[in-house]
Amino acid sequence: MPKFDTCFFERYAQITLCDLFGERYAGLVNLDRPDLQDLNKGIGIEVTRAMEENKKAAQALLSEMAGNVHDVTSEAYKDIQSSGYAYGLHTGNWLGDKEYTYWQLALPLKRIIANKVRKVASGFYGEFETFGLYIFSKDDVSETQVKATIAFTRQLQRQHATRYSILFLSEIQTLYACDLRTGHFTTHPISPAKRKNYYNRALQAEF
Repeated sequence: MPKFDTCFFERYAQITLCDLFGERYAGLVNLDRPDLQDLNKGIGIEVTRAMEENKKAAQALLSEMAGNVHDVTSEAYKDIQSSGYAYGLHTGNWLGDKEYTYWQLALPLKRIIANKVRKVASGFYGEFETFGLYIFSKDDVSETQVKATIAFTRQLQRQHATRYSILFLSEIQTLYACDLRTGHFTTHPISPAKRKNYYNRALQAEF
């Protein structure tokens, strides 16, 4: 059985934030509870995943295991097979055998946000000046959905003293950075070259 390890995704998030936002997140380290921390700046970021409850992911994995590679390059397929990870390669429709369990345990977006909001409010993630939530989405996210997600999260947090200040929504080709204090968000396209770079660097923690 392949090793189930979330470190790849935590590293991928760390590398992405540092590359896209520079100095602000340059000091993040991969720890636990929350997953990314900068103690000097008082930043704590929890990394998680969301996926609709359907058979799409299972079918993608079965196709990959069967060697059906018509929609992915031979180079990417080789990388997926050797590393066990696919996130960061091609269009994000494929799954590696190591990451399958990670996605299999994912909850729909609203449920995962509600769960994380409760935990940060309860003190589960400790005490930081700034809390962030980074969510990998296996499903496409529209700007309309981003706005609705921001509104939903802000409403959930309204009664809590300890709350997330920023929400990152990552669908493989785009990262949405959502300011939960103002309700505004910025859109950051991520090119195939950048994704491959993030992928290769994130794998360094796995071997």
